Amino acid sequence: ILTSVSYSLLFTAQRHVLTYMEDAVSQLLENREDISQYGIARFFTEYFNSVRQGTHILFREFSFVQATPHNRASFLRTFWRCFRTVGKNGGKYSSICCSPEYHCLLQLLCPDFPMELTEKAARIVLMDDAMDCLMSFSDFLFAFQIQFYYSEFLESVAAIYQDLLAGKNPNTVIVPTSSSGQHRQRQPPNDCNPLEGVEASLFYQCLESLCDRSKYSCPPSAHVKEILSSVQRMTFYGFLMALAKDQGINRALGALPDKGDLFLDPAMDQELEKLVAQVSGLSVSVPASSSTDTANMPIRSSPRINSPWKPLHHRRKMDAESEGSNEETDSSEN
Repeated sequence: ILTSVSYSLLFTAQRHVLTYMEDAVSQLLENREDISQYGIARFFTEYFNSVRQGTHILFREFSFVQATPHNRASFLRTFWRCFRTVGKNGGKYSSICCSPEYHCLLQLLCPDFPMELTEKAARIVLMDDAMDCLMSFSDFLFAFQIQFYYSEFLESVAAIYQDLLAGKNPNTVIVPTSSSGQHRQRQPPNDCNPLEGVEASLFYQCLESLCDRSKYSCPPSAHVKEILSSVQRMTFYGFLMALAKDQGINRALGALPDKGDLFLDPAMDQELEKLVAQVSGLSVSVPASSSTDTANMPIRSSPRINSPWKPLHHRRKMDAESEGSNEETDSSEN
């Protein structure tokens, strides 16, 4: 019995079940008036379906988006699916965005997403270049994946790297202890000279110990070993760039496709085609010669199209924005 209970507690902790239960109850209390129309059972069903599908992080606060590994992976996947056309339609001119512009895209999904994380991801790509330089979507996306998903790990790596540069005890492993999700300002290690850096084998020994002790997500140690065993010395940003380019780490994380398939998403294309067809069916074609009559035409209220991305517990916020200006539509839905 004790073994069964211990296994259940371990599974609950690993899957962050309590995090989602607490959030579900919080959402239930916050939207209890609207949920009373659907029923509590339906709310919990839709909430955990959205967690399973990865749409539960849409338009949520950053503290929730980064709260669990599943949330982080879901956010990465959603960001890719929503904005992959930025790179797909760019062709040879796909390097069209700089760090502030990518940050604006991130804030469309998470309004309070910190600029600091975006800048750190951009630094992996740009290294010594100015932060306002343009980056391709694919380069930024894979760098952002490493920075966002393994954020706490990279903070410890930066501290270890600085200690090795200073000749301090390499066995001292610094592991973040804060679970608040606040990201401290990281001082960029001096990687100006490509011949500088630290001894790769010693660096790996420290990172192996870090992965063994850390309670946060870390890249698979086998891939870290492969990266560091191929060189004699390694700089900090050289290591981060190698992590971002490693497709084995990308597959192990499971949020993004391989780089060659980055702009392919048949399921999303099919959903977009359905939405376009629905919107096209609602359009009213008016002859150009009847512009005067058009001004006198009564305003027609178009039926609302439910987005496939929006779970039940987001509806109250969206409806509240239209309250007062679309009372007829709201009353017809009730």
